[in-house]
Amino acid sequence: MREVSLEEAGTQATGQRAARFWQPRVALRREADGTLYVEQALALPPYRDRITEPLLEWAARAPERTLYAARGADGGWRRLSFGAAADGMRRLGQFLLDHRLSAQRPLAILSGNDLDHALLALAAIHVGIPYAAISPAYSLVAGDRARLHGVFETLEPGMVFASDAGTFGAAIDAVADATLPRLFAKGARSPAEDFAAALATGPTAAVDRAFAAITPDTVAKFLFTSGSTGTPKAVINTHRMICANQAMVREVYTYFKDEPPVLLDWAPWHHTAGGNKLFFMPVFSGGTLYIDDGNPTPAGIERTVRNLHDVSPNWYFNVPKGFEALIPHLERDPELRESLFRDLKMLWYAGAAMAQHTWEALERLAVETTGARVLIGTGLGATETAPAALMCTWPVERAGNVGLPCPGISLKLVPMDGKYDARVKGPTVTPGYWKAPELTAQAFDEEGYYRFGDALRPADPDDPAAGFLFDGRTAENFKLDTGTWVNSGALRTGFIDHFGTAVRDVAIAGADRPYLSALVFPDFAELRRLSGLGADAPAEVLFAHPRVAGFFRGRLRSLAAQATGSSSLVRRMLLVDPPPMLESGEMTDKGSVNQRIVLRNRAAEVEELYAGSPRVLEI
Repeated sequence: MREVSLEEAGTQATGQRAARFWQPRVALRREADGTLYVEQALALPPYRDRITEPLLEWAARAPERTLYAARGADGGWRRLSFGAAADGMRRLGQFLLDHRLSAQRPLAILSGNDLDHALLALAAIHVGIPYAAISPAYSLVAGDRARLHGVFETLEPGMVFASDAGTFGAAIDAVADATLPRLFAKGARSPAEDFAAALATGPTAAVDRAFAAITPDTVAKFLFTSGSTGTPKAVINTHRMICANQAMVREVYTYFKDEPPVLLDWAPWHHTAGGNKLFFMPVFSGGTLYIDDGNPTPAGIERTVRNLHDVSPNWYFNVPKGFEALIPHLERDPELRESLFRDLKMLWYAGAAMAQHTWEALERLAVETTGARVLIGTGLGATETAPAALMCTWPVERAGNVGLPCPGISLKLVPMDGKYDARVKGPTVTPGYWKAPELTAQAFDEEGYYRFGDALRPADPDDPAAGFLFDGRTAENFKLDTGTWVNSGALRTGFIDHFGTAVRDVAIAGADRPYLSALVFPDFAELRRLSGLGADAPAEVLFAHPRVAGFFRGRLRSLAAQATGSSSLVRRMLLVDPPPMLESGEMTDKGSVNQRIVLRNRAAEVEELYAGSPRVLEI
């Protein structure tokens, strides 16, 4: 293998806020068929065997330090210290052992991010009982609860917890037998269902024996995939996966060894980004996670803004839509800017591609506030990789570089349709899907590499150490009726960048059609600015306004002028409303859009595109 390094990685470019990061060094091997192996030459240091080991150590060293905090009913911050977490997880661990939970009878958690959820999850992990945090939408949004039924059939839980019996009780009753033990933080129908009573359980030596019996291969939790293609799959997450991943995090974000992470985050714990990376970062590095009760919605971003006034993170994560929603508040609120950037060393985005105008706005705001750029990074990971696999933590000029393999990770890039199909191997990769051997076999190639289903390409074809660019989901790609392949992910990113702030998202249509078209979800504030109409103007009036139509038609034509062929030439577009909806599966609770479901749900608009109705704009 040939070894190359990125000498600038881990150092700071001129004007960059100083912080320590890793200095990646990769070894390359190319096979005769073009397959490229990229292995991180930096070794992964020894890591823990059991997830709660560092929590116990921090509880002894700094028992009063806040581990998790969340807004209480009075609006103030309720805090769970390391000492209280260590005590509470032992008490609840005994309660779970008393109910004879196991991998065959795991714990199901239906409600969202809060302190009770955190403590109960840690308790299950501590005594070797797997748990599954399940999307609240499966209980509260999905009318027929089909996905919740599917999850319960897969898990066969031995107990179910939710924050409020009044909110979640009906969903539980619809999918579970009356004999299944319930546990509620609020609205318990009997003392046996009361979370506070469970927390009063006295721990015995059984808790210590259960903790001692945990091995790296013990299942810590199940995380369910989105289920957009059917019943969600239960991804096995072992203690080894999570412990190794957190060791990678500390090596890559090296400054966590100098200052414990301070985090404010809303990402749902039933997803791997929030539920693994963010949830366990403070546990392993002695930091604090403030649970953000906001999200990237018009109402939710107001709560995030309120929380950022209180909390100055030194590492901040959001999805691109979340950053986009936050920027107008940062523009007009100097105190918010000061609070966000005061201690910040890195902005991290994931879940979707970031528009270049969002990237540039964040860099400009950081410089205006602090006089220095704050590093903006992302990476590549999956529920099946716990999640981090590749990370980019060096200054780059444009969004999209997902970096290089983390310590301990081998990346395999297989040529496919002019790009690389990405696959990884390492200690953070799942052993498979629970009770689904066929799906497990399909997820791995002949060498045991996990198939991401993502395409990558080198950021610099002459320098593999410069990292790799995300090049779309291979599953989202499609063919025109000419047989020409369309790289849907890259095309969507380029479309949004070209239209700037006027477009919030887009779905590219064209499978088995003669040419490409687009369903465009506009930014209504920008439409009102373009038209000069007030806030009460309905969507159809805004869409038909001459200045709005002229702007979009002109941008569509200038985009077409850049096309290199039919695979990148969008001929028609249609402005549509309402935006992608969580309830219909068009948008995940991370804020990313499922293009395939959007096109399926809006089949009438797709037909309108190709019929050429008067509402359609074309080149």
